Amino acid sequence: MSTVVKGALQGRSGFVDPQSTLYDWRAVVPILPYPDGPIAIDLHISLDGPGDFASRIHRQLLDAILDGRLRPGERLPPTRELARRLNVSRNTVSAAYERLTAEGLLVARVGSGTYVGQAPVGHVRDVPEGAIRPRPVWDGLVEASDDAEAPTYDFRMGKPDAALFPLPVWRRLLAAEWRASTIRTAGYGAPAGHHGLREAIARSTGLSRSVRARGDDVVVTQGAQQAFDLIGRVLVEPGDIVAVEDPGYPPVRDLFRSLGARVVPVPVDREGLEVEALPDGARLVHVTPSHQFPLGTPMSLARRAALLDWAGRHDAVIVEDDYDSEFRFSDRPLDPLHSLDRAGRVLYVGTFSKTLLPMLRVGFLVAPASLRPALCAAKRLSDWHGEPVTQAALARFIDSGELARHVRKATRTYAARHELIAEALAGDLAAWLDPVPSTAGLHLCAVLKPDVSVDIPSVLARAGERGVAAQSLAKYGDEVSLQGVVLGYGAIPTERVQAGLAHLAKAFKDETKRPRGGLRSADFL
Repeated sequence: MSTVVKGALQGRSGFVDPQSTLYDWRAVVPILPYPDGPIAIDLHISLDGPGDFASRIHRQLLDAILDGRLRPGERLPPTRELARRLNVSRNTVSAAYERLTAEGLLVARVGSGTYVGQAPVGHVRDVPEGAIRPRPVWDGLVEASDDAEAPTYDFRMGKPDAALFPLPVWRRLLAAEWRASTIRTAGYGAPAGHHGLREAIARSTGLSRSVRARGDDVVVTQGAQQAFDLIGRVLVEPGDIVAVEDPGYPPVRDLFRSLGARVVPVPVDREGLEVEALPDGARLVHVTPSHQFPLGTPMSLARRAALLDWAGRHDAVIVEDDYDSEFRFSDRPLDPLHSLDRAGRVLYVGTFSKTLLPMLRVGFLVAPASLRPALCAAKRLSDWHGEPVTQAALARFIDSGELARHVRKATRTYAARHELIAEALAGDLAAWLDPVPSTAGLHLCAVLKPDVSVDIPSVLARAGERGVAAQSLAKYGDEVSLQGVVLGYGAIPTERVQAGLAHLAKAFKDETKRPRGGLRSADFL
């Protein structure tokens, strides 16, 4: 036996590969990757209930092993220590340990301790379902988690390429923030976020997006979704009308509905939100003017001016969601609504989930002075403040120019993928789909041709059998009937794009049927 393995099995100090699990060949007990040997678990054991003390200890340890709270390879406290904690005799604890050892659930090693062995598979802890029910609004808002293994051809939208993330730079910046002085002085932070990051965001958005803001105007959030939540808490009363784009971003619709608002979908055409269709009593309007979600078209300048005028006449608030406009491939962007606003009615929301990584959980909103105290109070009541080390590192990342460098590099990569998808939509997929013009962001949309009969869900299911993951436009519509697909290119390697689109074209060919109705591509072209 090697020295490394022997040292790990005996619980002595030594290197253990954290990616592997070592097994004691004598007892078939996995040794967890602790550099100084497994650490004894701090157990909570109650002596209440029927039976003698040894039986009660045995029963609770047995339950903990069978339901997975005690995992194979974990070390139990020494009998003397557990007896002292429970104020019972050592023999009582030893009797419980010996019974579990005889049942094959514990393994005792001389000079090392007592460890959990291999528990039977398939035991499910009996937990009551519960008699408490959520409000009815939540019945339709529960979604499956998105932690499944990535497909071979991943065209799901909203996912940046993690391989482009400058990990060595980020790791160095994080290490610089984890200093002893930081730990000694770090208490609860300001709800608005790290001051340096707020200043960096104000400068960065001012240069790249013409957003007129100072650091004091910025509130750092845990992603864009928390920004919308804070805005809703501060501005929306139950029963208030909130207008959203249709098609639009489902999490925003669901959020405002969960807050008790009456959400009204408003149609979108080739120039953006149809302002004349806005309901008169709307308290708040959510829009994505730079890169309409999900269609990708920008809101025209005339429509932006009309929306600002409407908000002034109806005493309404505009929430400008600028979720991925950093990645632009041709024309210069129009000025954001925030920079055109002269009355302080626009709240600008941005996120680093698309430019960097969703796992960083950093977004922000730019708000007028009249709302900042309430927004900061809502942030404090929600989660008090964000993660200060990440925010400080991100401030350095922006100020050093690394963010701008990363965006330039990522834009080149995404532009190449965007071009490959555009070529396929003009080639192999042109028989079924019309592309919606878009020159920014991380996805392209295409609507079903009016003279084509095909069931989009069936196409996507058939493509999924070939390892292709894409999304139907129908899931983003509320009242509008939308037939088409959305193709994200953030998560798929460039070399896989063409093969994935070829599989998608084959799925369309296999599923083509007689002509059917639906939303016409002419509505957006």
